[in-house]
Amino acid sequence: MPVPEQPSVLLESHEEGVPQLTVTGEWEAARLVRQPLSRTILRLGLPAVASTLLMTLFFTVDLFWIGRYLGPVALAAATASVFWIWLIISIAELVSIGLTAVAARRHGEGNPAEAARVVGEAMLYSIVLGTLVAVAGALTLDHMYAVMNVGPAVAALGRRYLGTYLIGAPLFFGFFAVDAGFRASGDTRTPLAILGVSIAVTMIMDPILILGLGPVPKLGIEGAAISTAITRTLAFGIGVVVLRKRRMVEFGRIRAKTIAAITRVGLPTAMTGVVFSLIYIVLTRSIAPFGTAALAALGIGHRVESWLYTISLGFGAAVAAIVGQNLGAGEPRRAEHSGWITVGYVMIPAVILSVLELAIAPDFAAVFTNDPMTQLMGAEYLRISALSNMFLGAEIVLEAALGGAGTTLPPMLTSTSLTALRVPLAIWAAARFGIVGVWWVIVLTACARGIAMAAIWKSSVWKRRAALV
Repeated sequence: MPVPEQPSVLLESHEEGVPQLTVTGEWEAARLVRQPLSRTILRLGLPAVASTLLMTLFFTVDLFWIGRYLGPVALAAATASVFWIWLIISIAELVSIGLTAVAARRHGEGNPAEAARVVGEAMLYSIVLGTLVAVAGALTLDHMYAVMNVGPAVAALGRRYLGTYLIGAPLFFGFFAVDAGFRASGDTRTPLAILGVSIAVTMIMDPILILGLGPVPKLGIEGAAISTAITRTLAFGIGVVVLRKRRMVEFGRIRAKTIAAITRVGLPTAMTGVVFSLIYIVLTRSIAPFGTAALAALGIGHRVESWLYTISLGFGAAVAAIVGQNLGAGEPRRAEHSGWITVGYVMIPAVILSVLELAIAPDFAAVFTNDPMTQLMGAEYLRISALSNMFLGAEIVLEAALGGAGTTLPPMLTSTSLTALRVPLAIWAAARFGIVGVWWVIVLTACARGIAMAAIWKSSVWKRRAALV
């Protein structure tokens, strides 16, 4: 593919609060398939990591204000709600994963106009999907917490939090398509800028809405969800404006073949996340008998782990685009090497987090709660989970790389099978070893998933399926 002498499209102004950041189109695609891999991964990966860290900061900020100022019952309610939010995010990733693979392949083939059309179709698809999820969630809200057996106080607060969150689901889904549209072209800096604006607004709005500062009434746990809904809507709007300015999205008739390709690639990964969330919802029944503190402690553990998880997601987003574009350019060996190099990068923060969890686990727990029992259980979980960090990064990065190649069914079958084992193992471990046994089941199955994903990437089965995208 010839490299044009100049960038094909530039962001021309500083309007809408988004600064001029990067070039996109054929020139950016050429860089992904020609420049040294290590430099390319870092160039795409670091902004993507920052973006995903900002996304998890939404929930971390919420849990900080909820846990510190509304108490352990509210923190447990937010934790229980997060499992359902994971399920919602997993469905949103159906479009995100599929769009990244399909649009990145079109960019790699030197066809940015077709990529833009695919982004437009995917965006409309995601909004429709988000609307259906919001309606279904609203109709089944009461049953969601009954299944988890979390108790009436936790369930009541959880319904208020999640019910409010669902209102923003359609545009929340839309932003996943916006983000994937940028990433597929090799641009990970613009989503970072957009999310930076969003999180700044969140950090201002959260205490105002949750605590009722100034003339604003105290909304409690609902205030956290309202803040998230507003800022995600803002992020979606800014993203669409920037994509339109760069001619990276075109709206028109939705083609069945596009929706079919996106769904075929994205559905297995989405189902992995959905099953994962459902398993955690069932798993909560094994944790709930140990009290509100145990459920809140699991939420603390997930918040701390989420930083490594999101770093891995960021590098995974980068490697998915690199793999997709290199396969489109006929460079499968370069695509394969990018996966292993990216795993190496993720090992650095994994080791650092493990050392910190072993050394200062009580300090991590104290950030989110004043309750002594919750702090004790949270620190205990963090020390045990330090083992799984080495495998978590490899799992996330290589699963994303496989998604970029359009191979999502083998990772789905492997990951869901290992995660499903948590339910019978947790029931057995809880009866025999107490809550510590449940923590060990979660950690050991996470390690097994990382090993399995490395084995799939090593097998090169994804190269034989690449032509199907």
